[in-house]
Amino acid sequence: MDIAKFSRFVLGHKMIVGVIWLVVFVSAIGLMPKAMDQLSTDFTMPGSESADANAEIMARYGGVGGFSSPLVPVIALPPGTTVDDPGVQDEISAAFANISEAQPQARVVSWASTGDDAFVSEDRSITFGLVYLPGAGEAGVLGFEDVQQALDGVTVAGEPVLLSGRPALSEVESSGGAGVLVETLIGGGGALIVLLYVFGSLLAFLPLVIAAVSILASFLVIGGAASFIDINSVVQYMVALIGLGIAIDYSLLVVTRWREEREAGFDNELAIQRAMETAGHAVVFSGTTVGVGLLALIVLPIQMLRGIGIGGLVIPVVSVIATVTLLPIILATIGPKLDWPRNRRHVHHGHGWEKWARGVVKHRWAAAVVALAILGALLIPAFQLQIGEPRPDALNGTADAEAGMLALERSGIDVGVMSPFEIVVEGDPAPVVEAISGIGGLRGALAPEDESWRSEDGALVVALPQTDGSGSASREVLGDIRAITHDLDQRVLVGGAMAANGDFENDTYGQLPLMILVISVVTFFLLVRAFRSVILPLKAIVLNILSVSASFGVLVMIWQWGWGSELIWGIPSSGSITNWVPIMAFAFLFGLSMDYEVFILSRMREEYDATGDNDTAIIRGLGFTGRLVTCAALILFLAFAAMAAGPQTEIKILATVLATGILLDATVVRALLVPALVSLMGHWNWWMPSWLSWLAPKPAPITADGEPEAVQDMATEHP
Repeated sequence: MDIAKFSRFVLGHKMIVGVIWLVVFVSAIGLMPKAMDQLSTDFTMPGSESADANAEIMARYGGVGGFSSPLVPVIALPPGTTVDDPGVQDEISAAFANISEAQPQARVVSWASTGDDAFVSEDRSITFGLVYLPGAGEAGVLGFEDVQQALDGVTVAGEPVLLSGRPALSEVESSGGAGVLVETLIGGGGALIVLLYVFGSLLAFLPLVIAAVSILASFLVIGGAASFIDINSVVQYMVALIGLGIAIDYSLLVVTRWREEREAGFDNELAIQRAMETAGHAVVFSGTTVGVGLLALIVLPIQMLRGIGIGGLVIPVVSVIATVTLLPIILATIGPKLDWPRNRRHVHHGHGWEKWARGVVKHRWAAAVVALAILGALLIPAFQLQIGEPRPDALNGTADAEAGMLALERSGIDVGVMSPFEIVVEGDPAPVVEAISGIGGLRGALAPEDESWRSEDGALVVALPQTDGSGSASREVLGDIRAITHDLDQRVLVGGAMAANGDFENDTYGQLPLMILVISVVTFFLLVRAFRSVILPLKAIVLNILSVSASFGVLVMIWQWGWGSELIWGIPSSGSITNWVPIMAFAFLFGLSMDYEVFILSRMREEYDATGDNDTAIIRGLGFTGRLVTCAALILFLAFAAMAAGPQTEIKILATVLATGILLDATVVRALLVPALVSLMGHWNWWMPSWLSWLAPKPAPITADGEPEAVQDMATEHP
């Protein structure tokens, strides 16, 4: 796109463009509730064995089946009492009968109904059951409150029945915490403080206006797209908070450059054109690289991730469009008036950053070694990243749910029983039960005889894992079950929430190398065009992968090891990282981190073209952009910190890796490692083979009359 011609077109049609944005803004406000309703809560993976099994369970036996883990009522008897004591079994049976009466469509199984000791602790003082409810809704599992009421006041040997299980442990999450609007306001408030520091005038509010319009327009587009494709509700957090950060960053870059050009003596409209030719050009490429990272999610065989990728792609696209169309109009009409009170200090060229850059250039080897040592140290825990479901005690649930979970753990019954395998069997289930009962990692397997677990031509088998699903052990058990059951002379499908997680991880992470390759190749050609160099794009891609990987190391330490999750949020170590988080984090961080690379190196490219000296280009380039990039990163960090106020543990985990990734990238990588490496590589940074010149033509600058001039580079026009 010829940004110079485009900006002249926008400035020549202010009224038309302004009216279009006004219509979009009003429409978005009116249609916001409907757009939100279009978002999906489906995390299933069509085509996998678990998805087929879970769909068949729902069709034949009713209830959410394997699409959701069951409720787990836990009975912890007083000291000296066991389930075998006279009258105790009758009380246990009565407690579970209350559940069946409250929810007749629920599938319920327990020691009282089967006599199977897999439901009883070794000392026989603890027992539990499984309750599969008839449906699931956005606010949790439907029927949960009915079960709670059915057990209210019910005791066994004088002890209450504790309603636990993953749905109960997640109940507080689904109803507590800040909403998306509140989180956005928190992030916006933090951003405003940073913007007031940057501009010292009413211009601080302008990026927030662009962000608000971009967020609403993104919701409007995503709501329309969700009518045709499944877009998961996770996108609402992405739009509100990542959109807030991206739109502000892009506006901040353009407004800062516009102000710089006005201070250089250019009239307002020409300053806008020059800002668009430079900063606007960088914004277009930055938004494109963010979009490429998200669009690469479509190569994954997971509909949920594809939908999030498509929905997430809308965020940078709309933010870029708003920045290159609406922002110039506002600057052309009321921009000078917003720059009040006039802040006479030179706020653009950071002498502190220039001094820092001189130090990095002077000690380039030491700077590179220190930065690589920091990243290398963080890569050590990154290699220990464990993919899986967070441990139940990391879900921040109700008091009874947590008490029930702790009772199971103290008795030697692993919380893995909260996520059983549900196995669809055609014909007699007895051979399946017998075949898998001896598998290591299983507490037991049984085929309940109640009619809710049977059909005319088959039955359901429940396998209780002794592993909690937070590591590779659960996937090994799943593989063992399938290996054995697939060799039987009957149709067997293994489902359940844990099986679905295993299929998700196998299929998704098997395609991860392809996703990284697609992102890297497309980004390389985009950056060749942006930097007019072959070496700089290669360096940028390698450093981005290194930076994102290091942020995973921080994620492991904070959540998987618990070095911060309990201190900050009061949530114990998760034991593993939710399976979709690393994929999503990589897709977003790769593009967001590249934003800063484009901002910094685009300015270095300008300065190099103007001076022909590599080290001078580094010093001046970082002097102009260091403060800007730091503030932009801080704004994004505050947006992600606001996201961490969300109720779901998974959203907190995602926000953590995004926030730490942005800070790590803006400090260690862009402020230290990038200038050190650019200095070390010297003039090789700017090498461009002649046969690639068609891909990256040199831009023509604009002259004092606003028309393009056929000279080598725009930077030579700097006064």
